[in-house]
Amino acid sequence: MLGFLGLLGTYDRTGRMMVPRGVYAPQEDTLLLREALAREAVRAGTTVLDVGTGSGFLALAAARRGARVTAVDRTRRAVLATRLNAALAGVRAEAVRGDLLAPAAGRRFDLILSNPPYVPAPDAALPGRGSSRAWDAGNNGRLVIDRLCAGAAGLLRPGGALLLVHSALCGVTETLDRLGHAGLPAEVTDRRSVPFGPVLAGRRQWLLDRGLVGPGDDKEELVIIRAERSE
Repeated sequence: MLGFLGLLGTYDRTGRMMVPRGVYAPQEDTLLLREALAREAVRAGTTVLDVGTGSGFLALAAARRGARVTAVDRTRRAVLATRLNAALAGVRAEAVRGDLLAPAAGRRFDLILSNPPYVPAPDAALPGRGSSRAWDAGNNGRLVIDRLCAGAAGLLRPGGALLLVHSALCGVTETLDRLGHAGLPAEVTDRRSVPFGPVLAGRRQWLLDRGLVGPGDDKEELVIIRAERSE
């Protein structure tokens, strides 16, 4: 285990989790989603699905409150990191590899969390490999978000909620509309502006050419959307 940590891993800013190279490290969007999670009525026995878990940061936050957590990611390294971090934290979290919501088909949850890829990218398709799989999501940044909007309702119990974080660059109103049409009335509960990171700064001209940012823009607005199934 220590060899794995030394070879592949670094610790995130909390100093308590291992984040292997190529796995998305907790950043401002993750922390914003954790703040939203802290307001939810998560307790012993609450069933939680964390979609795109990365290192398991959010999955473990729920598990520490007694939730029964299933964490999904499409990369083996992320699944392994989540399992290892759960063991290091002394909590239980089921970590499975699969495509988005597919591993949870046929099940129902009280809460679904997701920090999906949402960054608009010059490549119209999702990347098949590399670290950009954690953030790039097609020209409009919606290739993953739209699938979540369409499929989340079928995995929620009545009264269950979806907490979704993404950038204002990929269409907040569209997400609200899609969730509403899928039977999940939604609202924005949190907003936070953060400076452009290396990815957005590196494609500033492309974003400007597409009208997604203005000439002087150097910050990205992150939002939390909460949607609830009423039936």
